[in-house]
Amino acid sequence: MFFFEVLSSQLFLVILWSFSTIITSLVSVVSLPNNESVPALFVFGDSIVDTGNNNYINTIAKCNFRPYGKDFGAGNQPTGRFSNGLTPSDFIAAKFEIKKLLPPYLDPTLQRKGLLTGVSFASGASGYDPQTNKIASVLSLSDQLDKFREYKTKIHDMVGENTTTTIISKSVYILCTGNNDITNTFFTLPFRRLKYSISTYTDFMVSEAKKFLQDLHGLGARRIGILGLPKLGCVPSQRTLRGGFNRTCSEPENQAAMLFNKKLSSQIDILGKDFPDARLVYLDIYNPLSDMIQNPTKYGFEVANKGCCGTGNLEASVLCNPLTLEICSNRSNYIFFDSFHPTEKAYNILCSEVLDKNINKFF
Repeated sequence: MFFFEVLSSQLFLVILWSFSTIITSLVSVVSLPNNESVPALFVFGDSIVDTGNNNYINTIAKCNFRPYGKDFGAGNQPTGRFSNGLTPSDFIAAKFEIKKLLPPYLDPTLQRKGLLTGVSFASGASGYDPQTNKIASVLSLSDQLDKFREYKTKIHDMVGENTTTTIISKSVYILCTGNNDITNTFFTLPFRRLKYSISTYTDFMVSEAKKFLQDLHGLGARRIGILGLPKLGCVPSQRTLRGGFNRTCSEPENQAAMLFNKKLSSQIDILGKDFPDARLVYLDIYNPLSDMIQNPTKYGFEVANKGCCGTGNLEASVLCNPLTLEICSNRSNYIFFDSFHPTEKAYNILCSEVLDKNINKFF
């Protein structure tokens, strides 16, 4: 989402431990089968799951400024999360009863306990396509894997070989990316369309996903959840850019997302047979978000086609900033906080819709 993920200021925030009680009340914890436990959570991907890594790299794709973090902790605490509060990384960690907040790996204040129970390696504005990452100067999936290798060395020095092996093999891994490839690199910029059709471009994306998953498995990961793409053509910014005067959903993007998801799901099935010692779980986000957008009142929402920030039509990142004239007073009425990223409430509901029925597949 590089087209929308830009800013001009930098802030640093220390997360408050007192926030944990609030999070516990928000999250429905899942029951794991056979008394299983998950020692840590590791997340890779883009801004949906970046908890602040982009704060510490030389990129303009940041959101560590108000009104982001409007409802984080005591309020008005921007952390680098692209939302008004928590993101899926945090909700998933809490669901597995690992911890209340998933820190960014690049946080220089991260201590031993924070490392051992997992981190996010995700980088906002990244994607499967290497060109997506170069355009935004963010961490590619390859870069994120390099950070994971570095992480393994760090914890090996802390706890030794046996404990490191247990942490790596028993933990849950989440991959969530591809949004920027479709919305920006393919549909907004002209370069990839000179070389690819949407069919061949989604093939290319899936081939990159396959390589990443093979490498991650080679590094010891055994419980891996892979999110498909959401209904991208119906997020507010894409309605504005490609939905015409009435801001209808952009069907080419929706069709591209569905095509990619079908191919990704098939590839995951193949890899699952190649890696019988692992659990690779495809996580469908397209249909849950689609139902939420089509039936907002069913989930307790009132506004589905606009973000909470400003007009809600295009504001995100630099356009959603401390000078934005209006921020909706009741974020819980909105599915989207800015024109691309959901609100904390929507993320929480989506995590339950996507994860709860798939938990047993990880074990």
